[in-house]
Amino acid sequence: MVCLPLCWAILKFSGFEWEKYPILTAFLSGFSIVISAFLLCWAAEVAQKDISQVLAIAFLALIAVLPEYAVDIYLTWMAGKDHTYISYALANMTGANRLLIGFGWSLVVILYWILKKEKAIHLEESHGIELSFLCLATLYSFILPIKGNLSLIDGIILIAIFGFYITSASKARVIEPELHGITLELGMLPRTLRRIVITFLFLYAGFIIFISAKPFAEVLISIGRTLGIDEFILIQWVAPLASETPEFLAASLFVFKAKPTMGLGTLISSKVNQWTLLVGLIPIIFCISSSKLCPMVIDERQIEELFLTSGQSIFAVVLLCTFYLSVKSAWILFILFFTQLIFPSKEIRLIYGFVYLGLTLFILVKDRTRLKGFFSLFIRKCKC
Repeated sequence: MVCLPLCWAILKFSGFEWEKYPILTAFLSGFSIVISAFLLCWAAEVAQKDISQVLAIAFLALIAVLPEYAVDIYLTWMAGKDHTYISYALANMTGANRLLIGFGWSLVVILYWILKKEKAIHLEESHGIELSFLCLATLYSFILPIKGNLSLIDGIILIAIFGFYITSASKARVIEPELHGITLELGMLPRTLRRIVITFLFLYAGFIIFISAKPFAEVLISIGRTLGIDEFILIQWVAPLASETPEFLAASLFVFKAKPTMGLGTLISSKVNQWTLLVGLIPIIFCISSSKLCPMVIDERQIEELFLTSGQSIFAVVLLCTFYLSVKSAWILFILFFTQLIFPSKEIRLIYGFVYLGLTLFILVKDRTRLKGFFSLFIRKCKC
């Protein structure tokens, strides 16, 4: 499994002109990403012998989402030189975040229902760490469309939230994991050797994902252009779908291994780091690229996109604040996400944003258990 992606790595660094062979490039880079997802899953499972599940999942999620960081940071850097790229950078970020919840979270729950006939995925209390920081970051995110820009102060605050999240995850309780097959063999290695192997798997998989992400995303965009698909749609949806593939695969693999909690936990952690670290890096990269300490001004469409993304996020937090996500809720998330894509207009974005907020308030008023759970998540991290 470690050797399989080497074919693509050797081609990539041997001067292979991958742009001229989109189908071959899509296959080889995509295949390498799939293999890397397997390696990340194994590493995260065995790492739980030494660190908490929450921290292991956080590492997995951060590495798996590297392609999205690479694409968005590139677009943001270009935005510092050419302000027409600002809308592309923000569109890629909002698209990736909505895709993660609307498609990713729903996929895990529905897949588990199909395989095991279980009507919900229940999370352990330890996942309250991710949910608490996601709640805090989401509440802060509503400020961005109101003031119409992303500043260095926003970046510092969001990155600080991510830093507190990782610190809290590192303090979570370590529980001996149940290992089978190759993970059992890795877990039986002497402690020092095991840690070296796991660290190597994390870094190696991250490296393969990093060198595969850009070619995979760009050839998909190239194929989309050939088919006559609008460039903005390609950047907002096709590129994020390609760059989010590693984490979707990793989460799905956990479901197939009857570990749905780790699958859903991976995607929740990915949402936390994208909604804090990724969004926080955007104004910082923009200032470095433009050589000016100025905020990134958000245009009208991206204000609507940010509002819609924040609305979806707060609705998802409320659905999960009692530590389970049902099939019914998963279908609601998916249908609301999918129907947005059919009618991509200003009116639809605003309507769906308010629909998310309306559903959030309705659930909190109707279900006192969720209301109590929501405020406990918020208060816990405010104290932090």
